[in-house]
Amino acid sequence: MIITAGLTGNIGSGKTIVAKIFRALDVPVFDADACSRQLTQQPEILQQIAGTFGAHLIIGESLDRKALAEIVFNDEEKLDLLNQIIHPAVHAAFAKWAWQQVAAYVLYEAAIIAETGRSGDLDALIVVTAPLELRLQRVMKRDNATREMVLQRTKNQWPEEKKIAAADYLIYNDNSRLVIPQVLAIDAALRQKAGE
Repeated sequence: MIITAGLTGNIGSGKTIVAKIFRALDVPVFDADACSRQLTQQPEILQQIAGTFGAHLIIGESLDRKALAEIVFNDEEKLDLLNQIIHPAVHAAFAKWAWQQVAAYVLYEAAIIAETGRSGDLDALIVVTAPLELRLQRVMKRDNATREMVLQRTKNQWPEEKKIAAADYLIYNDNSRLVIPQVLAIDAALRQKAGE
């Protein structure tokens, strides 16, 4: 049986860079965010979104992502409604994808895993962590965003301490510890767990 591990971290933690290192080790990585973007192009998902949030969000056969984001990201109930549409479809896509992989283990990369209760469906949870100030600086530079904009985007994520408490494995990306040796240690542990 294939081992499934979640790879998560709060905004600016460096989760994407860590995912690239795992890919370089020939570990299959499922990008949940990319999957959700693809799913919102499917007619049945578009219909559910239009039915829940309004037909004005569908322009031609495409979703107006910016308008949807403005609706959901400042309203926890509406975000939860969107997640109820998207998350089951993403989870089904991951399950199908995982069983097609030939590997000791696979990674499910997503910004929110523990927050959605998804970690209970996985064999392990890897959390990439970095101090808040460092994360804010990274995202402000990367996205040319203000501090307030970045802080607003963190509202839907668990605090760092809570995420760390939910982790089976931690990767510290705090500019004081090398990341690659930490990834190699987790890779070895997961391969051992898979009996490789």
